[in-house]
Amino acid sequence: QVQLVESGGGLVQAGGSLRLSCAVSGITFSIYNMAWYRQAPGKQREYVATVTTGGITIYADSVKGRFTASRDNAKNTVYLQMNTLKPEDTAVYYCKVLNFVNWGPGTQVTVSS
Repeated sequence: QVQLVESGGGLVQAGGSLRLSCAVSGITFSIYNMAWYRQAPGKQREYVATVTTGGITIYADSVKGRFTASRDNAKNTVYLQMNTLKPEDTAVYYCKVLNFVNWGPGTQVTVSS
């Protein structure tokens, strides 16, 4: 059973940075593509980024140029470096193994103006 635990969220001022981590267990991490999603209050969960098994990254237009997804297969962990944060980035952030339906608890990111 895949388990995901996100961490690294917090409160930051607009223009600041945060680095999220997601520890994955229960699967052979290195053979799966990973993704980040987020859900703002009162809104549907939305796609943020993908990092493939080979380290190729894909981003939603809203975060392109500001966020960087990466992975460390030795640590079974995926990361999301978030720079130049905006108030509209405020959300709970989740990671996901693309072949599975499981979600972790998420980590709250709040960006103040």
